[in-house]
Amino acid sequence: MNVGDAAHRSGLPAKTIRYYEEIGLIRPRRAGNGYRDYTGDDIHRLAFLRRARNLGFSIDDCRQLMALYQDRSRASHDVREIAAAHVSAIEEKVRELQSMRTTLQKLIHACHGDDRPDCPILDDIAGGAEDGNKGASAAV
Repeated sequence: MNVGDAAHRSGLPAKTIRYYEEIGLIRPRRAGNGYRDYTGDDIHRLAFLRRARNLGFSIDDCRQLMALYQDRSRASHDVREIAAAHVSAIEEKVRELQSMRTTLQKLIHACHGDDRPDCPILDDIAGGAEDGNKGASAAV
């Protein structure tokens, strides 16, 4: 089947499928005319990748997971390690997002939201920008 059919059956855009081929995640065979020819196994691998990416796994993680999936002599603890590391990264990101939310909620509460020009939100952002550029002169 061609890339359009593969896209329809796998639920992935054709551009993504071509990218996955370019980086070696999938290797469809080529027909005599040079066109990609996707098999049912290719569609299954593409669906696997779609699900893994929807779970937030990186391309490198997907590469490892795909290799482990195809290796019937794999040890399940190898898969578990990748998933556990991913959960840890998600938890760290959640903590960062919660901290951002808390800071923004405090700033929103401190902002009068009226016609006055003073704005604690902008003051905080500007203060943070200066902290990040210690030693650099900021033109205001």
